[in-house]
Amino acid sequence: MKKLKGCLYSASESNTKLHDLGPDLIMSEILPRLPAKCVGRAKKVCKEWLSCISSKEFVMMHCRHMCKGSRQKILSIGQESCFISSTGVDLVDEKTMITLPFHVHPSDVWILSSLNGLLCVCLRNMFEMLIWNPLIRSCINISDSKSYGFFKIYSDAVGLYIDSSNYFRVLHIKRGRFTVDVMAYSRRTSHWKRIPFLQKRHYHTNVLACW
Repeated sequence: MKKLKGCLYSASESNTKLHDLGPDLIMSEILPRLPAKCVGRAKKVCKEWLSCISSKEFVMMHCRHMCKGSRQKILSIGQESCFISSTGVDLVDEKTMITLPFHVHPSDVWILSSLNGLLCVCLRNMFEMLIWNPLIRSCINISDSKSYGFFKIYSDAVGLYIDSSNYFRVLHIKRGRFTVDVMAYSRRTSHWKRIPFLQKRHYHTNVLACW
């Protein structure tokens, strides 16, 4: 890190171009510190960057840097309680007890996916899906009367993502007998939208692959 700061300082003083920093410094010190969205764009720069970013070593470096931030939190849901704690050696004992914003037992809450502090959860007794921000105690139910937003544990998959317009969305893949339905929920419009998916029959199975 000291080497990086020294090079950047020298570059600012002498108008040195980015490529003058050297590929090793860029690969080991700069790219691993970029947000995931920027890393994805960096793959298109050249074949060398694509190869580096696609390696397991880079993935591990990026994860380590992303986990170093002091704003990282850990959510723990037990049988009778729920609390948030800060990461880091000095802060590991600082815990804040929180109250669940839904009227279910803590053991009946399934965390399906997370992104930037937001969680997509399912309430096991009703199979409803909700978006929950534990830090600000905010929660919205994204299930509706058209049966969208109801999760089936043995056939569905859920993920959170940011689209090209920088809007937050929930992706819900519903697998049935010889059918695959893919729905996306937008926080901006508060509506579900069906999106086209591959129509090959070998995708139409009610068994999810394990990764």
